[in-house]
Amino acid sequence: MDNKPEAAREKNPVAETFEKLWSQALLAVNTAEEEASRAVQRVAAVAGWSQEEVKRQARDFTDRLAGHRKDLEHNVEERVRLALTRLKLPRREELASFGARLDKLAERIQELEQRK
Repeated sequence: MDNKPEAAREKNPVAETFEKLWSQALLAVNTAEEEASRAVQRVAAVAGWSQEEVKRQARDFTDRLAGHRKDLEHNVEERVRLALTRLKLPRREELASFGARLDKLAERIQELEQRK
Protein backbone atom coordinates (compact mmCIF):
# COMPACT_ATOMS: atom_id res chain seq x y z
CA MET A 1 0.00 0.00 0.00
CA ASP A 2 3.03 2.24 -0.18
CA ASN A 3 2.46 4.98 -2.76
CA LYS A 4 6.08 6.09 -2.93
CA PRO A 5 7.26 3.45 -5.42
CA GLU A 6 4.30 4.27 -7.63
CA ALA A 7 5.16 7.98 -7.56
CA ALA A 8 8.78 7.16 -8.42
CA ARG A 9 7.63 5.07 -11.38
CA GLU A 10 5.59 8.02 -12.67
CA LYS A 11 8.59 10.37 -12.62
CA ASN A 12 11.04 8.02 -14.32
CA PRO A 13 9.01 7.54 -17.52
CA VAL A 14 8.76 11.32 -17.91
CA ALA A 15 12.51 11.74 -17.53
CA GLU A 16 13.20 8.77 -19.78
CA THR A 17 10.79 10.05 -22.40
CA PHE A 18 12.39 13.50 -22.34
CA GLU A 19 15.87 11.98 -22.64
CA LYS A 20 14.76 9.85 -25.60
CA LEU A 21 13.15 12.84 -27.32
CA TRP A 22 16.23 14.99 -26.73
CA SER A 23 18.50 12.24 -28.10
CA GLN A 24 16.30 11.87 -31.16
CA ALA A 25 16.33 15.62 -31.75
CA LEU A 26 20.12 15.75 -31.50
CA LEU A 27 20.41 12.77 -33.83
CA ALA A 28 18.13 14.49 -36.33
CA VAL A 29 20.21 17.67 -36.19
CA ASN A 30 23.46 15.72 -36.61
CA THR A 31 21.99 13.80 -39.52
CA ALA A 32 20.86 17.06 -41.13
CA GLU A 33 24.35 18.52 -40.72
CA GLU A 34 25.93 15.47 -42.34
CA GLU A 35 23.43 15.54 -45.21
CA ALA A 36 24.05 19.26 -45.71
CA SER A 37 27.78 18.61 -45.94
CA ARG A 38 27.21 15.95 -48.59
CA ALA A 39 24.88 18.31 -50.46
CA VAL A 40 27.55 21.03 -50.53
CA GLN A 41 30.05 18.53 -51.93
CA ARG A 42 27.60 17.47 -54.69
CA VAL A 43 26.78 21.07 -55.59
CA ALA A 44 30.49 21.87 -55.67
CA ALA A 45 31.10 19.00 -58.08
CA VAL A 46 28.27 20.08 -60.38
CA ALA A 47 29.05 23.80 -60.18
CA GLY A 48 32.77 23.28 -60.68
CA TRP A 49 33.74 25.27 -57.60
CA SER A 50 37.36 25.57 -56.59
CA GLN A 51 38.55 24.09 -53.28
CA GLU A 52 38.51 27.57 -51.74
CA GLU A 53 34.94 28.20 -52.88
CA VAL A 54 33.87 24.79 -51.53
CA LYS A 55 35.49 25.61 -48.18
CA ARG A 56 33.84 29.03 -48.08
CA GLN A 57 30.40 27.64 -48.94
CA ALA A 58 30.81 24.82 -46.42
CA ARG A 59 31.85 27.30 -43.73
CA ASP A 60 28.85 29.54 -44.45
CA PHE A 61 26.51 26.57 -44.45
CA THR A 62 28.01 25.20 -41.24
CA ASP A 63 27.65 28.58 -39.55
CA ARG A 64 23.99 28.78 -40.52
CA LEU A 65 23.38 25.22 -39.33
CA ALA A 66 25.12 25.96 -36.03
CA GLY A 67 22.87 28.98 -35.58
CA HIS A 68 19.79 26.90 -36.29
CA ARG A 69 20.99 24.24 -33.88
CA LYS A 70 21.46 26.83 -31.11
CA ASP A 71 17.97 28.16 -31.84
CA LEU A 72 16.57 24.63 -31.64
CA GLU A 73 18.33 23.96 -28.34
CA HIS A 74 17.12 27.29 -26.94
CA ASN A 75 13.54 26.59 -28.06
CA VAL A 76 13.56 23.11 -26.52
CA GLU A 77 14.97 24.43 -23.24
CA GLU A 78 12.39 27.22 -23.20
CA ARG A 79 9.52 24.80 -23.89
CA VAL A 80 10.72 22.48 -21.12
CA ARG A 81 10.94 25.43 -18.74
CA LEU A 82 7.39 26.48 -19.65
CA ALA A 83 6.11 22.92 -19.25
CA LEU A 84 7.71 22.64 -15.82
CA THR A 85 6.25 26.00 -14.85
CA ARG A 86 2.78 24.77 -15.82
CA LEU A 87 3.30 21.69 -13.67
CA LYS A 88 3.89 24.07 -10.76
CA LEU A 89 7.06 22.28 -9.72
CA PRO A 90 9.11 24.23 -7.20
CA ARG A 91 12.36 25.76 -8.40
CA ARG A 92 15.71 25.14 -6.70
CA GLU A 93 15.50 28.47 -4.90
CA GLU A 94 12.05 27.64 -3.57
CA LEU A 95 13.20 24.22 -2.41
CA ALA A 96 16.18 25.79 -0.65
CA SER A 97 13.86 28.30 1.01
CA PHE A 98 11.55 25.49 2.16
CA GLY A 99 14.56 23.60 3.52
CA ALA A 100 15.73 26.63 5.48
CA ARG A 101 12.23 27.14 6.91
CA LEU A 102 12.04 23.48 7.91
CA ASP A 103 15.42 23.73 9.62
CA LYS A 104 14.23 26.76 11.62
CA LEU A 105 11.02 24.96 12.56
CA ALA A 106 12.98 21.90 13.68
CA GLU A 107 15.20 24.11 15.85
CA ARG A 108 12.17 25.79 17.37
CA ILE A 109 10.53 22.43 18.07
CA GLN A 110 13.70 21.25 19.82
CA GLU A 111 13.78 24.42 21.90
CA LEU A 112 10.16 23.95 22.91
CA GLU A 113 10.77 20.29 23.78
CA GLN A 114 13.74 21.26 25.96
CA ARG A 115 11.58 23.73 27.89
CA LYS A 116 9.18 20.95 28.95
